[in-house]
Amino acid sequence: MDENRKNTPYQIALPLVLCIGLAGGVLIGTSFNTRMTSRDVGKDVQKLREVLTYIDTKYVDDVKTDKLVDESIIHLLSKLDPHSLYIPASDRVIANEDLRGNFDGIGVEFNIFQDTIVVITALSGGPSEALGIRSGDRIVRVDDENVAGIGIATRDVMRLLKGPRGTKVKVGIKRSGVKEELEFTITRDKIPQYSIDVAYMVDSEIGYIKLSKFSATTYEEFTKALNKLRDSGMKKLVLDLQGNGGGYMSMAIDLADEFLSTNKKIVYTDGKDKRLNTNATSTTRGSFESGDLIILVNEGSASASEILAGALQDNDRALIVGRRTFGKGLVQNPFDLSDGSELRLTISRYYTPSGRSIQKPYDDGDAYSLDIIERYKKGEFFHADSIKFSDSLRYTTANGRTVYGGGGIMPDYFVPLDTSMNSHYLNALYSQLAIYEYAFAYAQDNKEALEAKGLDHFRSKFIVTDQMINNLVKIGQRNKVKPDYADLKKNRKIFEIHVKAQIARRLWGNDGLFPIINETNEIFLQGIRLFDRVPDLNRSVL
Repeated sequence: MDENRKNTPYQIALPLVLCIGLAGGVLIGTSFNTRMTSRDVGKDVQKLREVLTYIDTKYVDDVKTDKLVDESIIHLLSKLDPHSLYIPASDRVIANEDLRGNFDGIGVEFNIFQDTIVVITALSGGPSEALGIRSGDRIVRVDDENVAGIGIATRDVMRLLKGPRGTKVKVGIKRSGVKEELEFTITRDKIPQYSIDVAYMVDSEIGYIKLSKFSATTYEEFTKALNKLRDSGMKKLVLDLQGNGGGYMSMAIDLADEFLSTNKKIVYTDGKDKRLNTNATSTTRGSFESGDLIILVNEGSASASEILAGALQDNDRALIVGRRTFGKGLVQNPFDLSDGSELRLTISRYYTPSGRSIQKPYDDGDAYSLDIIERYKKGEFFHADSIKFSDSLRYTTANGRTVYGGGGIMPDYFVPLDTSMNSHYLNALYSQLAIYEYAFAYAQDNKEALEAKGLDHFRSKFIVTDQMINNLVKIGQRNKVKPDYADLKKNRKIFEIHVKAQIARRLWGNDGLFPIINETNEIFLQGIRLFDRVPDLNRSVL
């Protein structure tokens, strides 16, 4: 869920991808649907049937009973826990597609600049790239319907251009240097969606992998990224789980197995139906069992992220760096309903190898949903000693270090939120897309020269000039962002980093973006300084 993700300045908002739907939230669970036996609920069902029959036949006004049933199910589940939910048949494809690892679409990233849909990138191997659609193309018509200058919103673009594989959509495109409008008929196809945002070498020894979710393709992606870094000389690894809201539990287990020697506990679950319980241990497989490992987490790291972090912490295999994680230790299983809808029901709690439950209290639903905000207000983001754990929730790792359950994974090294990097003016330029628009235009105008010198030269030599900042301010004004010159002067270095990072992304994708934007990531910056403390994991006290 988006509300579970980190809500701090400069959360990287990337262009939208026309094959991506809504995120599935912090779901973890098995991939099997199981018919469950239970006590006789026939009397309860009969009572509901009687009520619906009376409403349908006797109630004064016409009522759609199917809608009543949907709303009743939603209300019923709200009385259980925060993560059990009902997905109507009409929403099921969108709700599940974020974890499948691929999507059906036309294969472009886009943004809306000056009330016009602008293609940021035609995705490699997708149908739009095959037809010759280019970065910078402006989509002005869809199936003969004008879409430029009408106040179109992102949801409208998705409605018009998304669709099942094999279906066709006709688009009219305006291209710089071409007078007439170009027309393309695009056959929608399956487009891959990746869970690893980037993998790169921080220096000659330290590799970095940013994992955004645990999807069906995560393990395959991870092994490829790991091999790439090892071929580049990696001896130490930073695995970034900040803002990773979870996904498939099986993927978290597979990744833990890559880091742990044989027969180490990873996670176990306990629920009413014992057939659905799991007790995962590491196998003989494992390609990074001895290299130094640091895991980055924050308040947006949840669910499968906490399974992985907890397993590695309890086995004293990795140093956990950052802030306390979200605190979701409930496992959901999907069940198919007869009309094509889906029930995601909490079936068990998971426990880390030491026996910790990471689930935070959820008796008060309002307090649960506002927990992250309350942590901020109480100062937890800034001071580790503001976090109080009960002695009854005290556990020990394999080497005797003290850890606690009852509400997320507490890192081994706490990193406070750095508010000095907060700029309201820069946030406004992001929210009104001004910084994206400027970076896109600059990259288009200077593409050939910048690409000829390469990313390494850009990272080390490129300087954001006064004129570039002035041009950004002008675009901001055009997008109704009032200049704040005091803020700009105070935070000039931060502005320069973000402008440079967004230009790099336009030219080299995430390989260009993350190495630069991480210069503002306080948890990352602290994490790479702590490899000399990794050997301390073999001692009982850090």
